[in-house]
Amino acid sequence: MSGLPSDALGRRAALRVDGAGRHAFDDAVIAEQPIAFAYNGLAHAVMLATPADLDDFALGFSLNEGIVDEASQLRLVDVQRSTQGIALELAVSQDCFDRLASRRRHLAGASGCGLCGLESLQQTLREPPAVRDDTRVRATDIVDGMRRLQEAQPLNRESGGVHAAAWVSGRDLLVREDVGRHNALDKLVGALARTARPSGFLALSSRASYELVHKAACAGMGVVAVISAPTTLAIDLAERSGITLVAFVRGEQMNVYSNTWRIAD
Repeated sequence: MSGLPSDALGRRAALRVDGAGRHAFDDAVIAEQPIAFAYNGLAHAVMLATPADLDDFALGFSLNEGIVDEASQLRLVDVQRSTQGIALELAVSQDCFDRLASRRRHLAGASGCGLCGLESLQQTLREPPAVRDDTRVRATDIVDGMRRLQEAQPLNRESGGVHAAAWVSGRDLLVREDVGRHNALDKLVGALARTARPSGFLALSSRASYELVHKAACAGMGVVAVISAPTTLAIDLAERSGITLVAFVRGEQMNVYSNTWRIAD
């Protein structure tokens, strides 16, 4: 496990049963812990995630949730670890904090008027900004990128069951892994937000859900490729927001569900 984040994997005793019999062994298991986000001292959310790349996670989550608009508006002040989990103390600009506090007050105020369900749905299905990325990607590049993504997942190689999100730019791959597919994408968005993002596409080792497409749209990613199936909400959102959604990328085959003009010959 040399070179892997020290907190990302644990060891657990297990019993292997197969045709040759049974034997005890020590297994590498992906770590999952509660990670709490607090902004300017205000508790906001708790996510179950792999405790690695916490700086990227904090920034990507904050960007995708609309808490901050750019990397300079957020600072990771402290990381508090305990047996219960990890608490991230985050500092944001006053404008961002006022916006967050206003959003929380608005949702709390709706709870007694019979509209709380509607308000929650409006928050969940909020429209992202339109994607302006005009990048065109060859189908062969998507096939190659997805193949290389499967080879660039050290945590998954050690333990299995780990999701990955990658930004594929030519032969370069920037990869983040997590037990949760949404968390992996948040981490990737955070890692990309600190530098000028090169032209490329997003590759995901999962199905395409509404939330993943929404996060990609918030990050301005024009092409999203996934190894598994899309959902109806994900396809509809991709079409509206201007994302080219590619799914079932397996071998040389793929299905393109929206904005097909970005897939070059």
